[in-house]
Amino acid sequence: VNLILGDIHANLDSADKDYFRASREKRFGRTLEQVQAGREERLPQFRKSLQPLRVLLEAQPWIGGDTPLYADYLVFGAFQCARVVSPFILLAEDDPIAAWFSRALDLHGGLGRQSEPHPTPPVRG
Repeated sequence: VNLILGDIHANLDSADKDYFRASREKRFGRTLEQVQAGREERLPQFRKSLQPLRVLLEAQPWIGGDTPLYADYLVFGAFQCARVVSPFILLAEDDPIAAWFSRALDLHGGLGRQSEPHPTPPVRG
């Protein structure tokens, strides 16, 4: 997610930062700072893009239906990465996707919660 690209870079080991910056700046054609700039204004569009997932999770507890399947873990991984490396809140607290994510964090005895979240500001509505 380009909304947190600079945050990802900030959390990398110093040995990996140069490659990450060069490869992402080449891909996006601008600096990491420029890619991430204005993310607050772009957040509503990102959230809107999640509407198909939101509709699905309003109808059933997991992407896979009644129980989590591979697809749940795949999507969970992206949100977990964002949770751990960035203070930027991608989901509103009342979003059905946020409720699903919380349930996913609790899977396997709360294994997902063992990774500490990045220090975050309050959830943005």
